[in-house]
Amino acid sequence: MEVTARVVTLRLAETFTISRESQDEADVVQVEVRHGDTSGFGEAAPIDRYVESAESALAYVEANGDALGDDPFALDEIFDRLPREQFAARNAIDAALHDLQGKLLGLPVHRLLGLRRGGPPTSWTIWLGDPDDMARRAEKTTRENRFRRLKLKLGGRDGLDVERVRAVKSVTDLPLQVDVNEYWSLDEALEYLPQMELQYCEQPLPAGDRGGPELKGKSPVPIFVDEDCHTLGDVAACAERAHGINIKLNKSGGIREAVRMAHAARALGLGVMLGCMIESGLGIAAGAHFASLCDHVDLDGNILIADDPWPGVELVDGVQLPPTSPGLGVRQAVPSPR
Repeated sequence: MEVTARVVTLRLAETFTISRESQDEADVVQVEVRHGDTSGFGEAAPIDRYVESAESALAYVEANGDALGDDPFALDEIFDRLPREQFAARNAIDAALHDLQGKLLGLPVHRLLGLRRGGPPTSWTIWLGDPDDMARRAEKTTRENRFRRLKLKLGGRDGLDVERVRAVKSVTDLPLQVDVNEYWSLDEALEYLPQMELQYCEQPLPAGDRGGPELKGKSPVPIFVDEDCHTLGDVAACAERAHGINIKLNKSGGIREAVRMAHAARALGLGVMLGCMIESGLGIAAGAHFASLCDHVDLDGNILIADDPWPGVELVDGVQLPPTSPGLGVRQAVPSPR
């Protein structure tokens, strides 16, 4: 198999703000794996929090192309040969191989996996701002009637997080979820959560915080962990500190590991959430094919960008439905003439 990769800059429709940063664009790495006359494609959205970048992901793909061998179906052997690092890059290779397999067999990826098409409704992210601004954006989203869930980014460290939730709650009847991105202390979480009506709270404490088990025992709101949970080996420990885990393909290294994580979480009585980064439809499609294994889905990354270069994932009644054509089912858009 021949492997090539390139860095692509995705421009956001609006500035996206969380507790750690604001951004107007995101660099991803798009990978092509070619076998004979057929190509599979995948996308890496590296996560700065884990010291990964587009440059490091690109270097990983270029350095390890020979490890893929000749058989696109030999996934165990391929990923045993690949260094266990740069998980966003591994995800891009995993997605490209699944895309290639599907095209060779004439099947969409969810059918390759034996899964249902689709999953729970995706949430739409209301990024961090002052309470009135978040309420205005939530009200606008509710009027548009495209989404069935809202996820609020919290962690402003200004004492206004409860007001943010109250302000949004005053303008919408949609179910609310929040993501704190590690920016509360245990005392803050225990104070704030009883005042919030939520489906769940994602990663309120810093990863590894000793207060995690206490918060799980006392919280009136289900706790899901993101930064605490990367791959299969992390799932068991998460049962001590959370009610569920957030799987992201760019953390796990791809669909194959994500499926293992979902089944392990179920065995431990944990809920399963599927998250995303800012990604094109190429990255989101891989998640959409896996989504039926999850209780909650946050797959809005392609909707956040100004112009999706890989259309094909369809938002239907709030659900991000994967295409039914072979492989991941998305195709690169032809740029419009200027």
